[in-house]
Amino acid sequence: MSNVAAAFVKAKRQFGPALKCKTNPAFRSTYADLAACLEAVDEALLANGISLIQETFDDSTGVTVETVFLHESGEMIRCGKLHVPASKQDPQGYGSALSYARRYSLMAACGIAAEDDDGQAASRPDQKTKPSEPSVESRIGSAKSVSDLGKLWNSLTEQEQTANMDKFAARKIALTPKEAA
Repeated sequence: MSNVAAAFVKAKRQFGPALKCKTNPAFRSTYADLAACLEAVDEALLANGISLIQETFDDSTGVTVETVFLHESGEMIRCGKLHVPASKQDPQGYGSALSYARRYSLMAACGIAAEDDDGQAASRPDQKTKPSEPSVESRIGSAKSVSDLGKLWNSLTEQEQTANMDKFAARKIALTPKEAA
């Protein structure tokens, strides 16, 4: 293990961020797809003599993936199996689960997290031409139902959600008696 461990530490120092470059229209959020995750680590791993392998295992309810790092010395690091259930029992359901499992197994094995590309976000043309929206706080305060509050929550970025978690909780409590009546 000494060769692969030392090489992995060197590679980890060279990992880039997994940029959130894809959009999920259902949740109006961005995410780092499998290609972005691989791009963040692949070159650094190869430069340090490490090959990335993602093994799949038989699974009747979804997919199971294990990320393995194989060093040119023959040593390897196995990172543990990750099971993801398929949302549908059809090729699309399994394909989606496989992509998800590979992405999250890789991110966990490499210790990386998805990050926004601030330069890319700043260069979006719509950002400058959009009329300014009311603040998140005022939108929370004007929510008429818990359902409206949930829709607002889903429209926010992770950073906005984290920054306003307490306000959402307080507003939900305030709205709950009105909806129960």
